[in-house]
Amino acid sequence: MMFFALVIRERVIGRVTMNIPRAGQMTDSRKTRMTNAAMRVIPAGERPGDSGSGGSTSRGTGHDRFPALSVRAATALLSLCLTALVFLLLSPASVQGGQERTIIDAAGRTVRLPQRIDRVVCSGAGCLRLLTYLSAHDLIVAVDSIEKRSTVFSARPYTIANPQFRDYPLFGEFRGFDQPELIVSLERRPQVIFKTFASSGYNPDELQSKTGIPVVVLNHGDLGAGRQNLFHALRLMGAVVGKERRAGEVIAFFEHAIRDLGMRTTDIPVDRLRSCFVGGIAFKGPHGLQSTEAMYPPIAFVNAVNVAAQPDRRIQNITVAKEQIVAWDPSVIFLDLSTIQLGDRAGALFELKTDAAYRTLSAVRSGNVYGVLPYNWYSQNLGSILADAYFIGKVLYPWRFTDIDPKAKADEIYAFLVGKEVFAEMNAAFASLVFEKIPLE
Repeated sequence: MMFFALVIRERVIGRVTMNIPRAGQMTDSRKTRMTNAAMRVIPAGERPGDSGSGGSTSRGTGHDRFPALSVRAATALLSLCLTALVFLLLSPASVQGGQERTIIDAAGRTVRLPQRIDRVVCSGAGCLRLLTYLSAHDLIVAVDSIEKRSTVFSARPYTIANPQFRDYPLFGEFRGFDQPELIVSLERRPQVIFKTFASSGYNPDELQSKTGIPVVVLNHGDLGAGRQNLFHALRLMGAVVGKERRAGEVIAFFEHAIRDLGMRTTDIPVDRLRSCFVGGIAFKGPHGLQSTEAMYPPIAFVNAVNVAAQPDRRIQNITVAKEQIVAWDPSVIFLDLSTIQLGDRAGALFELKTDAAYRTLSAVRSGNVYGVLPYNWYSQNLGSILADAYFIGKVLYPWRFTDIDPKAKADEIYAFLVGKEVFAEMNAAFASLVFEKIPLE
């Protein structure tokens, strides 16, 4: 195609003349003449067979092997060739060096990718977080709308550690509502789109068709019943961006922490078990005390007694009646501090201070109400789950966690996962109540 483009250019503005002799027939003088001829550009009006006046144009002889084209026709043909070249370069099948590979994503789709990936976007809740865990967040070329926001409350450690995210170009709305026209107009065009929660926004195949960019679907999973889905997502993402080793390290980190929490608490005597409840859990925004989780992972990891536990349920958020909380009468209450976003006159903390029924609870009367980090914040912040678990273990069974400073442990976790100790900034956003006993007077 480039050959035809050059031929067209030659016919419009002139051409380079060159006679190439057969092998063995070139003398030194012939070489000199050939070199001089090769460097001479003959304007169109001086070619053999052309009229000096620019009137009629004959086919010519010798070097004049191609029919003459009008400027308009030649320009149109050149434009057509260049358009075809751009299409080939930008199509999903176009890969560096002509090499490609295929992967099977979490949706069972076969996706063709370049051998080397160095430009990506992450679509959907939690997607950029996973890439940050893999220490590959420098590959992004744009972000969704949630990364551009500046809010007082922030419970996403990966963004606190990477404030530069908000300076990247925008490619779509948060929760996977991508805008293909923004993606294809990016100055640095992504080679792959990672997508979690694929049912949100464009269907992955449609998004791939509209952008001409491979889409790789990930099943985000969680640290509970969906743990293997999470680990598969990390391995798949790692394989795509060349971070297989780091993916293995992150998985091993999660497994070690969960195993450590379990070993510390697996044999607590029944008579020393304490009942607890966690309220105010965020789910697509802040809520009051009645918002909880039946299988709240930080409590489950330390084998504690969650009064709201429903073993047949997974992590999903549930809302329980006020009367049920009073009937359970937990000895310890943990507050997901996302609830304070509701202000001084609403939310779980306000309810515990002012509601007469809640004031009768054993945990309230004994002062056993504690603040924990929110983790449901644009999907699950997995490091915060582990940090909360170590704090809850320390509160419920202090003799098993004598070597643990929960705040320092949180920073150890964040430093590994997101590359920076961010506990102090998160704590400041939540009125310095994280991992503290909360005064109710």
